[in-house]
Amino acid sequence: MKLDWVALSVFIALFIFITGLGFFAARWRRGDLDQLHEWGLGGRRFGTLIIWFLIGGDLYTAYTFIAVPAVLYGAGALGFFAVPYTVMIYPLLYIVFPRLWSVAHKHGYVTSADFVRGRFGNRWLALAVAATGILATMPYIALQLVGMQVVIGAMGVETSGFMGDLPLIIAFVILAAFTYSSGLRAPAMIAVVKDTLIYLTVFAIIIAVPMHLGGIGAIFNAVPKAKLLLATPPDGSWGALSAYGSLALGSACALFLYPHSITGILSSSSGRVVRRNAAMLPAYSMLLGLLALVGFMAIAVGVSAMPELADGFKRYGNNFSVPALILAMFPSWFVGIAFAAIAIGALVPAAIMSIATANTYTRNIYREFINPGCTDAQESKMAKLVSLVIKGGALVFIFFVPLQYALWLQLLGGVWIIQTMPSVILGLYTRFFHGWALFIGWLTGFSVGSYLAWANNFAPVYPVHVFGTTFPCYIAILTLLLNIAVSVVLSVVFNALGDRGKDATVPSDYY
Repeated sequence: MKLDWVALSVFIALFIFITGLGFFAARWRRGDLDQLHEWGLGGRRFGTLIIWFLIGGDLYTAYTFIAVPAVLYGAGALGFFAVPYTVMIYPLLYIVFPRLWSVAHKHGYVTSADFVRGRFGNRWLALAVAATGILATMPYIALQLVGMQVVIGAMGVETSGFMGDLPLIIAFVILAAFTYSSGLRAPAMIAVVKDTLIYLTVFAIIIAVPMHLGGIGAIFNAVPKAKLLLATPPDGSWGALSAYGSLALGSACALFLYPHSITGILSSSSGRVVRRNAAMLPAYSMLLGLLALVGFMAIAVGVSAMPELADGFKRYGNNFSVPALILAMFPSWFVGIAFAAIAIGALVPAAIMSIATANTYTRNIYREFINPGCTDAQESKMAKLVSLVIKGGALVFIFFVPLQYALWLQLLGGVWIIQTMPSVILGLYTRFFHGWALFIGWLTGFSVGSYLAWANNFAPVYPVHVFGTTFPCYIAILTLLLNIAVSVVLSVVFNALGDRGKDATVPSDYY
């Protein structure tokens, strides 16, 4: 593809601005960054507006803005499961997570594994929760680079070989520098700019493209009928219906268990801020719904038939559909703004994810098992160093692991992280569960989920046969039910046998 100097210049200018903002963030709401809660949680002082941008920037990533329309473009209506699942998670956020914020605030917990350690008095269960969070997040960080690779390539920059990898290396060196120096304050401040650019881009697309094509009706008329609705299930099977529903439910249950989601919640200044954001964040679901339609718009415009865009589809497949639509419909200066929004949309969640996993490693592995006597300054220093290692690991992941395998592992992320739900979510409401029963339940769900995904060629939906009927179901839901069943049965047995472990919390901590 031909190098677009205008778009590239606008892109670089916005990237330089974001870099400066990231370093300036260290002076914003200044705190002692030698304290882990200051570096990794912004001092727990972020109010409603900042948390709205932070969680939005955390959950709605560059890969989301590339992948959701790409699924609609390639597979059709099944990709819309991403919209209802984001609606389903906000009642969960409103009801459950102010309790987690409250107990974490009173006990100084920085991670969900901290809470599990205090609640059940079992360091090995806390280790399992921490390790699962780190493992599930690593490919998630790596896949933020997919969106950045696509938009850099779409501007005509070569993305193969060392010189092609150089822009990504530079971007992640910048990311590493300002997260090391500023901690969570950097992505929190940058998220405001990122989301403003994303909203500007999406609204420009949904206004300009229908006007060009003659209205929304013309867009749907141009989409093949097979892509407009879920496929009719065959006799004796729920087909795409149960797959759609279980993907939405499983994704909703898993999303706020990731370390980066917990970090956004625990950095709030109060439980009321969490509740307000549960009411306000559905605005992002509206944005996601509009963004999903961009995949259909790309079909209607016929981007795949344009000779000048053929090389992009050859390199990046359906992931190129959104950049292709922007290139086909807008002038170069706006292309630079839109592509910068997508690239910055990669840096913000990647920064939060690396900080969150660094918090988890430092607090629940380093301090718990390696150096229990470390000072607060040593703990914060270790978290900063680990955040650099995690970013480097993400780069290695992208450069040396074929993308198809990275995608496979990302699909496993939800299967893995949902196994922490009994310990974290149910643990907020009841002390019935025994720590070792939860550990065995986690191990069962984690192992069976990994095996089913492997046996299913890493596809996330597994066909379950019950009484002659087939229910294609998201593996995360199947294994979560198994996990809970094992945890309940073993808790009854272990509670009857003896010591349940010390609970460091009291009922008043949760309000």
